[in-house]
Amino acid sequence: MSRPPGSMPPPSCSSDRRSPRPRRPATATSTPPPTPPASATEPTAAPMGNAHPHPVDIVGMVGGEVFGKAARQAIASADVLLGSSRHLAHTQSSPTVERLELTSPLPVLFAAIDEHRRQRRRVCVLASGDPGFFGMTRSLADHLGPTALRVHPAPSSVALAFATQGWSWDDATVASAHGRALEPAIAAIAAAPKAAVLTDPTNPPEAVGAALLQQSPERDVVVVSRIGEDDESVHHTDVAGLAAGRFDPMSVVLLRDPAHAVPVGPTIRWGRSEDAFAHRDGMITKAEVRAVALGKLALHPTGVMWDVGAGSGSVGIEAAALAPQLQVFSIERDAQDAARIATNAAAHDARITVVTDDAPDALADLPDPDRVFIGGGGIDVLDECLNRLTPGGVIVATYVVLDRALTAHARLGNMIQVRVDRCVPLGALGVRMEPINPVFVCWGPA
Repeated sequence: MSRPPGSMPPPSCSSDRRSPRPRRPATATSTPPPTPPASATEPTAAPMGNAHPHPVDIVGMVGGEVFGKAARQAIASADVLLGSSRHLAHTQSSPTVERLELTSPLPVLFAAIDEHRRQRRRVCVLASGDPGFFGMTRSLADHLGPTALRVHPAPSSVALAFATQGWSWDDATVASAHGRALEPAIAAIAAAPKAAVLTDPTNPPEAVGAALLQQSPERDVVVVSRIGEDDESVHHTDVAGLAAGRFDPMSVVLLRDPAHAVPVGPTIRWGRSEDAFAHRDGMITKAEVRAVALGKLALHPTGVMWDVGAGSGSVGIEAAALAPQLQVFSIERDAQDAARIATNAAAHDARITVVTDDAPDALADLPDPDRVFIGGGGIDVLDECLNRLTPGGVIVATYVVLDRALTAHARLGNMIQVRVDRCVPLGALGVRMEPINPVFVCWGPA
């Protein structure tokens, strides 16, 4: 279930990331501890490597159909077929072929594949649609290595779902709640003019509708279920109907904003005017500085970002718009400013979590960040952010005081000063250039 901006998630909302680390004293430089030797009992990736004479075939199916001669040959020559009961029921094979239904967790599946490969048996995994699109390819490639796989894709369920409506989908946002948490999928699609979500029994279509009721209630909805099967169905509704209905869990939910029925392509924009955000007495990162800071952050599509000393929330909100699947926490100690952040986030259809508390104490219960913007706070805040930053992460901090900026530069390694003059009218005399306060921008360590 999604939460509106301004609510703090329970600790379990970040179960896919490690818990906050105990704090250690901050220092200007540090030497990482030596890497302990790997235990002989630790699992290793790709235990078979390329030594096995036969790659593992992954064959995508639509209903009972496979696509291409190579895919049919992979099934015909397999010693072991692994798939759902639905896929196995569609597949003809010799009585000598072992048929295993995929009902176990991935580690059990991997162990079975490894054992069959040790016995030099040909293994073929049956999957739905395109296995490389939210499918088995990623997991098996992580386990065996991509060179140990031979993938035979079919049309993806998303492509087939959009085809039922005659809609193009190169401009659509696609997310999966199939075998994954629902919240990141909702975060990705809530503000998208056109989107698709893959569902499953844990997160059926009606769960998607319930999560969208408070976020994006005005959407045309199409639910395409059991794609490629004899009982394939298509239902047209709206978000309220989606939330109240009962649909086959194995579906693709298509959503389209009627105000954007004619696609014009995505617009990537940041550095909006300060007038686009409610703020107190100019307490906002100026548009030009914000544009530079977001560029230095080098946002990743996913992960966790902290906006510390958020003020109006403008940096975190624009980051959330640029990377909808990014989990953004805006930390602001002033309750009135925190309320403004929630209002600004709603106005910009940005999904962020507002934390009303003083940093660095407010950071203790948050998941470790991959990106951090510091728009307010002392060097103790910077040190705590460095202490918690994930490997390869980036911190960008802005300061107006040179002494503090030099201290930050010593820790982060990079610094510039942003000086901007804006053209303003001067009545009948024409225009003049009006400077805004210069700001030091420091960044590192990635």
